[in-house]
Amino acid sequence: MKTKSLLVAATVALFSPFIFAENAKPNVILVMTDDQGYGDLSCHGHPFLKTPNLDKLHSQSTRFTDYHVSPTCAPTRAALMSGKNPFEVGVTHTILERERMALGATTVAEVLQKAGYTTGIFGKWHLGEDGAYQPGSRGFDEVFIHGAGGIGQEFQGSQGDVPNNKYFDPTIRHNGSFVKTSGYCTDVFTQEALRWIKQKKDEEKPFFAYVAYNAPHSPYVVADSYRDAMKQHVKADAVASFLGMIVNIDENVGLLMNKLEEWNLADNTVLIFTSDNGSAGGVQIYNAGMKGSKGSVNQGGSRVPLFVRWPGVTKPGADVDALSRHIDIFPTFAELAGADISDLGLEGRSLVALLENPQADWPDRTLFFHGGRWPKKGARGKRGKGDSNPDNYKNKEFAVRTEKWRLVEDSLYDIEKDPGEKQNVFSKHPEIVKELVKSYEAFWKQARPLMVNEDAPLNVEKSFKRSYLKQKDSTGIPKWKVPQL
Repeated sequence: MKTKSLLVAATVALFSPFIFAENAKPNVILVMTDDQGYGDLSCHGHPFLKTPNLDKLHSQSTRFTDYHVSPTCAPTRAALMSGKNPFEVGVTHTILERERMALGATTVAEVLQKAGYTTGIFGKWHLGEDGAYQPGSRGFDEVFIHGAGGIGQEFQGSQGDVPNNKYFDPTIRHNGSFVKTSGYCTDVFTQEALRWIKQKKDEEKPFFAYVAYNAPHSPYVVADSYRDAMKQHVKADAVASFLGMIVNIDENVGLLMNKLEEWNLADNTVLIFTSDNGSAGGVQIYNAGMKGSKGSVNQGGSRVPLFVRWPGVTKPGADVDALSRHIDIFPTFAELAGADISDLGLEGRSLVALLENPQADWPDRTLFFHGGRWPKKGARGKRGKGDSNPDNYKNKEFAVRTEKWRLVEDSLYDIEKDPGEKQNVFSKHPEIVKELVKSYEAFWKQARPLMVNEDAPLNVEKSFKRSYLKQKDSTGIPKWKVPQL
């Protein structure tokens, strides 16, 4: 029986008890939800929300209990794709051309392609609308996405989805052409991802599937049955719909897990579940004892679930409390694939050692958070009001984190003793503050020249929208063929 290793082929004999043969490369599936926080799961203690399939995955996985992303979505996606702090690849906002990932950044999809993987994205991209920024130009062989940061959204600059697009029966861009789908968006993305996965399985090709749900991001739209089931617990329709969207996500993750078993793919597939920032719609119900939500640089804005399952390799039910971050996903995937990334200068650190041994040595490091989203000159309304010089926002809405400490502007918290950030000990530890501020100053100095989108003009063409209108007027929009799973 073949055994598997997580280590790079060149070093496997020295460092791992596993044997990672070239033909045993694991498939990789990354499932990421949008605006679902750490507390929005029953396995994390939610008082009434039931997520049985995600709970099952949680029980089968190695879980990273101190895993952090960015306070908002596009920055997190940029970090996942690039392995670098999002500001260092130009992403300082979710709109106004500042969501575009710098074209010089190498993506994890490109690295996996070179390592022999076929790659697919299903759902939300949100890292640039123009052709050179689109996922098909950045390492993805299969592309099935909506436009903008959310279905139906449109903002100044190039960002804009199909006009009047909705969560039900959305129009989707599939490898450059548009199709009119049938069904709820989360169901549609899952079904298309599974169709593609089955195809790659039949072709016997290792694959990377990035299943990036736009749910449960607002607008909070879901079938009445999901919303109504939550109404016995909450009064507000919006909160009930938000939670109902998570129930629907849970069902789709269950379908994915069942199909992996049915198709004999589970044992050679690394299945990861995570989210892109803290909770947006559920914090008033339950936030796992944390301070802050989406957009915050406190714990509640950045700490999210990270479950990693690879049967026979990862340890079911094991918790890793080492500090980890979204920038670590890229080097982890590269190591799974046996890819050499030594020339990329990534800031992330492979999580492989912790997957093999949750108690492995993990040297402390300093991580940086910033809310971004400062005004931009030329933007309409409140987004254009105020100084647009990033340097004048350096010391606003920032945080610095080590294993023990979290500095949030002029507040310091001992996270090991005070995970809820209730006791500000800033004045008691001036040397710690000085050290953290010094490291943050160095980070900003490095990142500032790399914020390449700050002066990008906003009076530009919406290429995603233009492509849709051109196809609609010339050949029309065909109906999507629902996969038979």
